[in-house]
Amino acid sequence: MGGDKALSLEEIKNETVDLEKIPIEEVFEQLKCTREGLTSEEGANRLQIFGPNKLEEKKESKILKFLGFMWNPLSWVMEAAAIMAIALANGDGKPPDWQDFVGIVCLLGWKMERAEAAILVPGDIISIKLGDIIPADARLLEGDPLKVDQSALTGESLPVTKNPGDEVFSGSTCKQGEIEAVVIATGVHTFFGKAAHLVDSTNQVGHFLQVLTAIGNFCICSIAVGMLVEIIVMYPIQHRKYREGIDNLLVLLIGGIPIAMPTVFSVPMAIGSHRLSQQGAITKRMTAVEEMASMDVLCSDKTGTLTLNKLSVDKNLIEVFVKDVDKEHVVLLAARASRTENQDAIDAAIVGMLADPKEARAGIREVHFLPFNPMDKRTALTYIDSNGNWYGASKGAPEQILALCNAKEDLKKKVHAVIDKFTDRGLRSLAVARQQVPEKTKESAGTPWQIVGLLPLFDPPRHDSAETIRRALHLGVNVKMITGQDKDASIAALPVEELIQKADGFAGVFPEHKYEIVRKSQCFRHCSYRTWTECYYQCSFN
Repeated sequence: MGGDKALSLEEIKNETVDLEKIPIEEVFEQLKCTREGLTSEEGANRLQIFGPNKLEEKKESKILKFLGFMWNPLSWVMEAAAIMAIALANGDGKPPDWQDFVGIVCLLGWKMERAEAAILVPGDIISIKLGDIIPADARLLEGDPLKVDQSALTGESLPVTKNPGDEVFSGSTCKQGEIEAVVIATGVHTFFGKAAHLVDSTNQVGHFLQVLTAIGNFCICSIAVGMLVEIIVMYPIQHRKYREGIDNLLVLLIGGIPIAMPTVFSVPMAIGSHRLSQQGAITKRMTAVEEMASMDVLCSDKTGTLTLNKLSVDKNLIEVFVKDVDKEHVVLLAARASRTENQDAIDAAIVGMLADPKEARAGIREVHFLPFNPMDKRTALTYIDSNGNWYGASKGAPEQILALCNAKEDLKKKVHAVIDKFTDRGLRSLAVARQQVPEKTKESAGTPWQIVGLLPLFDPPRHDSAETIRRALHLGVNVKMITGQDKDASIAALPVEELIQKADGFAGVFPEHKYEIVRKSQCFRHCSYRTWTECYYQCSFN
């Protein structure tokens, strides 16, 4: 029984079972666990199979790193010269050329000098609540829907609603709700861990090293031809002594290698790194300066890199559908249908449009607030004004508000035309509606809802984004935008290679996809890099 169980867990580790899509009861069956979680003994056993819930730390042997400095064409020639000086230069009654040997080794060395969520396992039950960072990939159990911020994965500022049975990813943040979940993947087997492992496992040779290797190979070939010609001339033709010929060959071998070239190249890169640091840029490796200079494709995150990662409403573009209502009143109704505490990104943006956030509840008494849920896709507030009259205000997805208002076809067409206009400008739409409640009871349906306006939501660009892109294009760098926002399904049928070559942006993207975009772009002989939301200038494979 224990062997079968271990085999089953090994299969889960190797991802032969898709725990993301099967029914939740099958998840418990496959993981051999219950809703109460695992015992300490079982957790320890699984820890041996799945490993700790953390990304693998890449350990590097210092000895191998030291020896790696001597594994390149320039060093090979110097090593050959050292061997020749100590092993071959000992004829004609003279001792080995210790002076040259020590000098060569010194040159070689000089060049080298410069040149507790962790114990979670699949099958554990975790509790997720407001503000928690989800420690592992998990499937949600029974409970209310959860709002999760996946900006660490997609870069998008708006939270995503997750229902019971849905998967939540490691690294996401809970913005609303509380629920339990069963862990299905940990460490490098999580969605985020796979993406990080892809980047860490990349062994792409930098442009700087490629140049040094090419120069070294050229020098080796040139020196080999020169030594062959010199051997033929000195011994068969001129009949020189053995030791005299060896000394001449050593001069050619040592003099033909530009041993100081890496150091000479390092000086301007060090100056460049210093100047970049004065402008607020961080360079992870000094060679990244030269590699970035050879870049011709830049894949940039949208949210937080090109934009401020802060939702706002453009008052000038607000569309009003009722004659007795102005734009200010539409914003006020939307603010009344928003939370004033524990706000999500949309509520914060709308309440922030008011001169004073307290205006959202000024002069009214709250009766009932309907929070957002994935079924209704709207929020609503029933309130009493200073005259004792009862009203309702609601905001949410335009389609849901139109259905709530039972709108006629001509009004639907008008609203959809405005939505399309907003979409063409990269804006999201939020509908606002109102009603009267003459019965003055919380349970009453009230008068028919009336849609009063559409709010355009957008994440404003940074003040320097346009100028930065313009300068990049002027320098011959093709800028491609990457975002986690929903993509247009109409282009999904196009070949991936064609999309990457021709597209100016990519939507619906997760970290794993970002890696693939850069990798495939480099396959087309582009020098491609990408920016991360949390960094300033960092090459994707550094």
